[in-house]
Amino acid sequence: MTAETAPIPEAEPEWRAELDALRGSIDNIDAALIHLLAERFKFTQQVGRLKAQFALPPADPAREAQQIARLRTLAERAHLDPAFAEKFLAFIVQEVIRHHEAIARN
Repeated sequence: MTAETAPIPEAEPEWRAELDALRGSIDNIDAALIHLLAERFKFTQQVGRLKAQFALPPADPAREAQQIARLRTLAERAHLDPAFAEKFLAFIVQEVIRHHEAIARN
C-alpha cells in the first residue's frame, strides 16, 4: 500500500472540530460570494439594457482594461495572486458581455 492509497488515520476530535469550523467559514464565504455576484449581475443587466437602448456595443475594452488594472492592484494589496484576480474578472466580464448581447437581440 502506498502513501497515496493508505487510509487516512482516524482524525483526532480536536482536528476534526477545527477542520469543520474552517470548512464552515469557507462555506459562509462561498455563500457571500454567490450573493455578491448575483447583486453585481443585477447592475450589469441594467447596464446592458442602457447599452441596448442607446445602441452601445456590449463590450467596452477601455473599461475592461481599467477594471483589470484596478483589480490587480486590489489583489496585490490583499495578498491575492493578481493573475488569478484578472482571470476571475475576465470570466465575469465574458458572462456580462454574453448577457449584454442577449439583451441587445431582444
